[in-house]
Amino acid sequence: MQLETFLHALTSYFVIIDPIGAAVIFHGLSDGEERRYAIRMAIRATVISIAIVLVFGFCGEALLTRLGITIDALRVSGGLLLFYTAFNMITRQGGSGYSKSGYTLDISVFPMSIPLIAGPGCLTLTILLFSQVEGRVALLSLVPAVLLIYLLTLAMLLAARYLKKVIGKTGDDILQRLLGVILAALAIQFIADGIRGIAG
Repeated sequence: MQLETFLHALTSYFVIIDPIGAAVIFHGLSDGEERRYAIRMAIRATVISIAIVLVFGFCGEALLTRLGITIDALRVSGGLLLFYTAFNMITRQGGSGYSKSGYTLDISVFPMSIPLIAGPGCLTLTILLFSQVEGRVALLSLVPAVLLIYLLTLAMLLAARYLKKVIGKTGDDILQRLLGVILAALAIQFIADGIRGIAG
């Protein structure tokens, strides 16, 4: 293992994924649901994200090129999905916003995995990191970094419910709306970066 490559990847993934921020958002999305639901969604979102990141790491650049899809197009689509999530967080009236007529939707793929913890920024970073190293170095240095950061993210997601006990109902409502505004701004930034890249 190349320690410098591992630490660089670990730091970069921590910044781009933001496990603590993801946990707070996850709490907002799963609030009001059973504990088993939250655990299942956290585990599924983490496993799906690991699979997506590793596939993109080893095959992403070639696959996107073959399909004629650019990272900038990925940024725009991810930004649109993220904005939809942010809009729901800001405007919904209590609950998770993902239940209807007693049927609970699966939030593990969207919006938790894509575009939150395995979104365009993370996939872009992955392609860049894996393209800079050869196969053996990637396996020994980058893959452990990916696994470790997602294990940390999973731990944060599983602990997310305890945030409500700390900040209370009113604080939770305020925080959800505030995070929704921040997510909306992040979504617009993704879209703007993607459009700028496509146009430039």
